[in-house]
Amino acid sequence: MDPQVKVGVGVFVLNPDGKFVIGKRQGSVGAGTWALPGGHLEFGESFETCAEREVLEETGQKISNVRFLTAVNSLLGEENKHYVTIFMGAHVSENQEPENMEPEKCEAWEWISWDEMKDGLGEGRNLFMPLSELFKQRPEFRL
Repeated sequence: MDPQVKVGVGVFVLNPDGKFVIGKRQGSVGAGTWALPGGHLEFGESFETCAEREVLEETGQKISNVRFLTAVNSLLGEENKHYVTIFMGAHVSENQEPENMEPEKCEAWEWISWDEMKDGLGEGRNLFMPLSELFKQRPEFRL
């Protein structure tokens, strides 16, 4: 079977304070790194529908104001994988805390600001490749 390019969707789920949800991956590609809620785009699915589905499956949160933000191209050499990651933005209401709906895939969810994520890069908070590629490929990107 020929290698294929896959499409992933990552979601910046923003709360009223402007912080977003990030979780520590486990049990799959990128284990031990920090990532947004998200997953694979299914056949025939819109980016918005994928974002809503994945966030609900992973965090139990219902999101609104779902919109496209940007995209990156990632080659995961060691795993021989190629992904295009679509980054989406969305909001949750004030009282919606993330729940760890898939503990086999994520240690825990936490709220973090854009500046905290950028500052944490050198302090042991290794980002999942699509997020680190966001900084490299789209240095002008801001939430």
